[in-house]
Amino acid sequence: MTQQPPPPGQGFGPPPPQYAPQNAAAQPPYAPAPPAYAPVPPQPVPAGPEFLAVDKRNAVVVDASGVVFEMSAFTMEFRWPEIQGVHYKASPDGKALMVAVVHLDGRFFECVVEARPRARLQEWFQQLAWVLGHYRPMG
Repeated sequence: MTQQPPPPGQGFGPPPPQYAPQNAAAQPPYAPAPPAYAPVPPQPVPAGPEFLAVDKRNAVVVDASGVVFEMSAFTMEFRWPEIQGVHYKASPDGKALMVAVVHLDGRFFECVVEARPRARLQEWFQQLAWVLGHYRPMG
């Protein structure tokens, strides 16, 4: 039988001096890196009127923080300081609410929420006009 060499130690050992980290003593190996930024705690939203229109796939929420579109599990949030305008109308067939947010840079985003029963569309128009007038009295 041949004699086997002894098992190796842990890893390959320390790197040669020319490749050793300069601040090796300052930070132990495998220490978690400090965060690149301090996390901002969520700000409480002040109480105020809210608007909610929802169907099977989509939703529009307007509240004190801004406008939120939920479209097939995809969420887009717009805060009031970044909104140039909010527009809404009935769909061409009169069965849905169409809401558009115009961003400060001119881009616009749209969400369509189906109104069932159809009479709900008129309720949404009244509620949405009142809520938008509360947060955006100039338009």
